[in-house]
Amino acid sequence: MSAAPSSPYAHAADLPDQVWRAAALAAPQADTVSSGDAALDAQLPGGGWPVGALTELVQAPGVHLEWRLLLPALLRCGQGLVVLVGAPALGTAALLPFAPALAGLGLPWQRLLWLRAAQAQLWVAEQALRCAPVDAVLLWLAQARPQELRRLQLAAAQHHKLLFVMRHSEAAHTASPAVLRLQLAPCATHATGLRVEILKRRGPPLAQALHILPAQGQLAHVLAAAHVSVAAAVTEMASPDVFADAPTLDRAAA
Repeated sequence: MSAAPSSPYAHAADLPDQVWRAAALAAPQADTVSSGDAALDAQLPGGGWPVGALTELVQAPGVHLEWRLLLPALLRCGQGLVVLVGAPALGTAALLPFAPALAGLGLPWQRLLWLRAAQAQLWVAEQALRCAPVDAVLLWLAQARPQELRRLQLAAAQHHKLLFVMRHSEAAHTASPAVLRLQLAPCATHATGLRVEILKRRGPPLAQALHILPAQGQLAHVLAAAHVSVAAAVTEMASPDVFADAPTLDRAAA
């Protein structure tokens, strides 16, 4: 009986660089954008948010911490549009971010475009990913099937965009094609801090959650925005095109 042919790679150290070792973080397959937090970057494959891939953020119903987490990356990803699709609502009013505060932190409202899509969020998000002036798409979804999310993943990869999908915490127990999944919660020890648990990544599981505190000076910028007239801000936020000179779009308009 002849001996079985031996592998040319006798040891793991002999494997080519393209082979991912499950005990280590995967090498980046595309560009990444820093999260703005060194501890979080150290736990993300490639050292930041993946460009051209779907990143999923899950939170408890009624909790919206995504802006605290994503703002540093949105400041770094370029000068193009940041598109908001399916923004959460309170009754009939969309819970849109406070534009003067974002501007004080460095993200001008001219870069934000809110697309109204009550019945076609997935379709609108996919079209936004195909638009050249767009740098990032933020999508809020109550429910989605894996095949629908896979279409978004393919569109983000094909057009090389940042894509963040916000879902309820129940989604953490369902399958998803997202290359990166995180669960967000308020930090128990800091009023404006975040507790971030990495649910899925190309690498070994992370046993402990990360605690992210806001950068020094952020609070001062937000407080400075309070000098903006409250009445003017409320009037502006009530306008359907608060975030862009161009009108907001729905499926029919598109």
